[in-house]
Amino acid sequence: MIALDIFADPVCPFCLIGYERLRRALAERPGHPFQLAWHPFQLNPSMPREGMARADYLQAKFGQDGAVKMHQQLLEIAASDALPLDPLKVLRQPNTLDALRLVYWAGLEEKATAVMEGVMAAHWYEGRDIGDPRELVRIAQAAGLDGTMIGRLLASDADCDTIASRDAHARERGITAVPTFIVANTHAITGAQPKELWLKVIDELSGAPSDAILN
Repeated sequence: MIALDIFADPVCPFCLIGYERLRRALAERPGHPFQLAWHPFQLNPSMPREGMARADYLQAKFGQDGAVKMHQQLLEIAASDALPLDPLKVLRQPNTLDALRLVYWAGLEEKATAVMEGVMAAHWYEGRDIGDPRELVRIAQAAGLDGTMIGRLLASDADCDTIASRDAHARERGITAVPTFIVANTHAITGAQPKELWLKVIDELSGAPSDAILN
């Protein structure tokens, strides 16, 4: 297997779009060589733990015109990619520390992908507040995790330092934006790349010696 490390924040719409395109490519190549691993990269580490109104966040970050353009861009991509993404459903901009802690814990039970899918879908498709521990417990249970245990962990500071350390390490490696995909700990693919690129990568990697990856 070939490691495919994915650095992502679930509130980044392009992490959702980029992963969905990758997922569809993997589905078309069921014999693909990738072993997925998720890594935290918090886009807004200074966001209050209770989050804030998304309208206020967008206004502060992009301005009114920028926010409108961002919504339009996302709606166009959603239509072209047949994704049920509606940014107007998202009313809260959450702090994602707890969501990233949950993905980390899920990874210990080899369920990180299912949980990250659940977190992104809850936020972007359903407009649920993924900064709310109760929502995260529901997502964890849907992925087969122990909801009672997850609730206790979320109520504590467990692994907050771990997430911060892993986030810092990503930045030390030169990662400045998400999504970033690292193939075999060597080659970086950034952004929401089209499914066709991933199909090409998978086809080139299948059967190729490890020292020839993407060369």
